[in-house]
Amino acid sequence: MGWTTKYSIEFKGLKEGLHDYTFEVDNKFFEHFPESLVEVGAVTVNVQLEKRSSFLKLKLQFSGWVELTCDNCLDNYQQTVELETEQFVKFGEETEFEEGDNVIWVLPEEHAINLTQVIYEYTILSIPIRHVHPNPSADGGENSCNPEMLEKLNEYTHFDEEEETKEEEDIDPRWAALKKLKNNN
Repeated sequence: MGWTTKYSIEFKGLKEGLHDYTFEVDNKFFEHFPESLVEVGAVTVNVQLEKRSSFLKLKLQFSGWVELTCDNCLDNYQQTVELETEQFVKFGEETEFEEGDNVIWVLPEEHAINLTQVIYEYTILSIPIRHVHPNPSADGGENSCNPEMLEKLNEYTHFDEEEETKEEEDIDPRWAALKKLKNNN
């Protein structure tokens, strides 16, 4: 009996129909996943279990936030997590375990399903690929990135035109001929 049991649903003995569960995911949850993208967060997972005679259908709704590091300014910020998905739980032997991404197979003698890994994976999947502060400047507000870091970033990413022309003058004539060919395309 470990920490993961609090993210389990006992389905043996439940009547057919709908059953609702709520799970809270916090910093202690993310501590158990080494090398995780997320270490800090607060996510509520509402699970609606629909029990049928031959399978279970889980409707999962995630809402909350996780703390990430901004790709632009390297400051931490809170990223909103919103996701709704479905999982099917089917019963069978190990040889039948190939059907799809949203199907969880459990052995017929099992009495509970542990959702720890499912909750973790969908929380991570709900995070955008690019991690940046929410941009209120689109609404007329100020960008919430660290202005000092953005200034440094601009300083190192924008070439000075004088430097560019100097680099062109210092090019070996053989490479200059190749560059002309490239620019003609």
